[in-house]
Amino acid sequence: MENIILIGFMGCGKSTVGLRLSYRLRRTIIDTDKEIEKEERRTISDIFATDGEAYFRDRETAILRKLKDGVNNQIISVGGGLPVREENRALLHELGQVFYLCAEGRTIYERVKDDTTRPLLQVDDPLTRINSLIKERDPYYRAAADVVITVDDRSFTEILDEIERNVK
Repeated sequence: MENIILIGFMGCGKSTVGLRLSYRLRRTIIDTDKEIEKEERRTISDIFATDGEAYFRDRETAILRKLKDGVNNQIISVGGGLPVREENRALLHELGQVFYLCAEGRTIYERVKDDTTRPLLQVDDPLTRINSLIKERDPYYRAAADVVITVDDRSFTEILDEIERNVK
């Protein structure tokens, strides 16, 4: 059985949906951000601060390559910026069926406004930054996705049901 891969902007629900889906489908979940933190023995915020975003993006690609060589029938949740790289989009398609959890900027902002662990949002106007990044990344998410699921104003049950209906 094919892996189910969840992509989307930070705060769209990838981790929570992935965890609930793993219980529902009795599959293990892998979070690429957590895998990077485990391998690096430090937080993503620390990685960004010490080595920069480019280094972190290289680590994301390395994790995908590793997963491609030995992971099957899993749920994989990836970091929000991972699908921006063309190589990563190709690796995602090789890894499994890709679901884009699509959310509006206002939804994201409400979910992450108090989260200080998100390096890209440590700015004076996070909502403007969120909207700008969504606009920039949406075409990449759509290019990577097999299925697009809008998550605004929807319950987890509705989102999970839609994923299940669309799993190949």
